[in-house]
Amino acid sequence: MPAPDDRPAAAPADAAPPPTIPGLLAWRAAHDADRVFLVVDGRDVTFGDLDRLATQVAAGLASWGIGPGDRVAVAAPNGLAWLGLFFGAARLGAALVTLNPRYREQEFRTMLNQSGSRLLLCPAATPEFDFADFFAGFRAEVPTVEHFVFLDPPSPDATFEGASTFDELVAAGAGAAAPAAGPPAAGLETGPDPDDAAVILYTSGTTGRPRGAVLTHASLLASARAQVDHLGWDEHTSTVGSLPLNHVGGLTCGILSLLVAGGTVILQPTFSPGAVLAATAEHRTTVLSGVPTMLLMMLGTLAETPVDTSSLRQVIVGGSILDPSLARQVAATWPDARLINLYGLSESSGAAVLSAPDDDLDTVSRSIGVVIGGFEWRAVDPSGEPVAPGSAGELQLRGACVASGYWDMPEETAETFLAGGWLATGDVVEAEPDGHLAVRARKKEMYIQGGFNVYPADVEAVLAAHPSVALAAGFGVPDPVYGEVGAYVVVPRPGAEADPDELRAWCAERLADYKVPRHVVVASDVPLTPAGKVAKAELRRRFEDGL
Repeated sequence: MPAPDDRPAAAPADAAPPPTIPGLLAWRAAHDADRVFLVVDGRDVTFGDLDRLATQVAAGLASWGIGPGDRVAVAAPNGLAWLGLFFGAARLGAALVTLNPRYREQEFRTMLNQSGSRLLLCPAATPEFDFADFFAGFRAEVPTVEHFVFLDPPSPDATFEGASTFDELVAAGAGAAAPAAGPPAAGLETGPDPDDAAVILYTSGTTGRPRGAVLTHASLLASARAQVDHLGWDEHTSTVGSLPLNHVGGLTCGILSLLVAGGTVILQPTFSPGAVLAATAEHRTTVLSGVPTMLLMMLGTLAETPVDTSSLRQVIVGGSILDPSLARQVAATWPDARLINLYGLSESSGAAVLSAPDDDLDTVSRSIGVVIGGFEWRAVDPSGEPVAPGSAGELQLRGACVASGYWDMPEETAETFLAGGWLATGDVVEAEPDGHLAVRARKKEMYIQGGFNVYPADVEAVLAAHPSVALAAGFGVPDPVYGEVGAYVVVPRPGAEADPDELRAWCAERLADYKVPRHVVVASDVPLTPAGKVAKAELRRRFEDGL
């Protein structure tokens, strides 16, 4: 890719980083131009390299008629082109619509049309799907998309006409890019404001209509900076970036947090337990992150194929409740690393709660930690009134990390983004006297059995503590006597056999009788959302179909 030297003039050494994403990248390029920020496909990418690429992409977008406030979409694996479009669009003042490359007809139609995206970046083809062939016949279904940009040229047999490649987008901006220390490129004179939309991130949509959370420059950086400050990250921090960039776990908790810290990300296109462990060993990274299912897979791989991961100093688990048995396994495998819970959601732009620095293993196992970054929290009952200390209530957050709402969905925005700046998370928590929060369940996952409220997370934790169980996921199903009863799907540990009757007896010894599962089904795996969480709606459908 062409890369003329178009970095801005160096800022004073004591100047604070600007409050926007392109401003922060330019600041890093001015101060640490030659320091490696990314390792992508074996190639070192410095802060200066990425800033030059962002400048060229922004200029290329402008030359194609994309302007401030427009939306451009990406449905691609993690990679340099993904980040080039993100930072380039951010510099221009456009918002990036982050889509999963596993999406197909329904998701593309809904999200591209609802966001009004004018450009889409995606692969021409993967071993699983021919994007060029698909969009050749689908483009009329997404009429706002004027520019289809592929990572590589489509095959000669493709029928798609009028497409471009990412290299052509970069080349279009190379001639318009600003010279070193000169004025901004045409169309880039002002740049975005901190409260402008930087990302539109659609929630998983496992239940109901997908909602595009509008994450601003300010909200994304507020979460990233709070995470960095709380965890003590700096230029010596490094991690393998395998979480998908189309989710805040990959984008905010990974890329933007390391940009704030000045550290390094070994970027991988997708998650593979063996590849993550190999990269950790090769690059001696200091932080390992993943959702519980990822950590379970990595622990199994490490047991079969040991590699040296002794460089790790922090192991971060997010996206789902951490059961105590997994916490013990992580602590035993990486005794020199601190285990950390991370809680956040799309609407909080990333992390909002993290384990405290002095939390022991028991505390990490039972709580998600403390609210970070000076953000505020409260737990409320169904009427919106704060609950008494020690009682369960819906967690609500307030602070600079909160997104500005859902894109063009005022009713849904009003349901979640409440008066006074409060964000309704939909998660039920109990607070300990010292401020630690313990998640009991998703509010909408609760079911009522015989008049008693049951939160599946309570039962899932007990099932996951059984020696034969690697993962458990449950939900309520209709019952003619009790109204609803619990149905739970368990995945056995490698080499183990899980017996449903034994598991029900295990629960009966440890839970109130109304919480004991009426249905326990053993399965080889469970469906996951793009963010790596259990897709409960799909799991329920499989259960109803007999798995």
